[in-house]
Amino acid sequence: RGSCSLATSTADQALEAYLIDTRSRVDVVLERWSAAGHAFWPAPVPAAVQYSVLSAGKRLRPTLVFAAYEALGGDGAASGIGELAAAVEVVHAYSLVHDDLPCMDNDDLRRGRPTVHRAFDVRAATSAGFHMVGLAARVLASGLDALRVESDRRRAIALELFRAAGAGGMIGGQVLDLEAEGLAISIGALQEVHQRKTGALIAAACVIGGLAAGSGAPADHLAALRVYGEAIGLAFQIADDILDATATSAQLGKTAGRDAALAKSTFVSILGVGPARAEAERLAAQAVDRLRQAALASPTLVALAHYIVTRTN
Repeated sequence: RGSCSLATSTADQALEAYLIDTRSRVDVVLERWSAAGHAFWPAPVPAAVQYSVLSAGKRLRPTLVFAAYEALGGDGAASGIGELAAAVEVVHAYSLVHDDLPCMDNDDLRRGRPTVHRAFDVRAATSAGFHMVGLAARVLASGLDALRVESDRRRAIALELFRAAGAGGMIGGQVLDLEAEGLAISIGALQEVHQRKTGALIAAACVIGGLAAGSGAPADHLAALRVYGEAIGLAFQIADDILDATATSAQLGKTAGRDAALAKSTFVSILGVGPARAEAERLAAQAVDRLRQAALASPTLVALAHYIVTRTN
């Protein structure tokens, strides 16, 4: 029992070190590119963008880009992969800015501080979110140049990112989410909402990392990364629903109990806390099993699947 506990502790420490390293590398890119916005955006957009992208988030999505890239043989020290990872984070940050607006979820707290429209105003937040989509494209292109990615894979990577952000992904999921407020929807309908709103970008992060590693990656490895990403994406949302129902605002860094206040159907409201937690764990195990079936060895991706369903914020 003692050796098992030690192994778990060592794995957790290794993942924590990995998360810290990737976060610091991504933050350097985010600082550089958001500061550049002063040259081509009118005030107060640059300040609002910097406020959003430099907030203290987990950087889970960019970490998945790094982990998937390394799992398929990419050199984790390559500078360009940090920019690809940062581009994914910019898209995620933009979605949070707009998700919090009064016309959407009307939230006041995000990542432990006032939301962008509270720190600035609604107009600045709305404009910043739109400009962040263009910023993500600039950062992505720079990373692809640095990695010397050929045109076919460049196109595939860009499509992964912006399809995940569009009507078939985050935007479509947000529309479905807003339409479902106050309604008792089925578990299948709820899964569709979050496969788009949350899962699409998480899955895209995994595939982008895999595609960036090179053209020689086996097709089954890329397919396994997609299935892994889709499964942990849904598991991440279930864990979020559990935390929203059981944690405090101070623990979360955002307003706790918001789902109930907006009368949203959640995995907790439909399944209950215990069954929801079991479903998140099942999905994480399914994700890891898909990697093993493809003979894709990545202790980091395995550890991230576990982290997603056991995190406390």
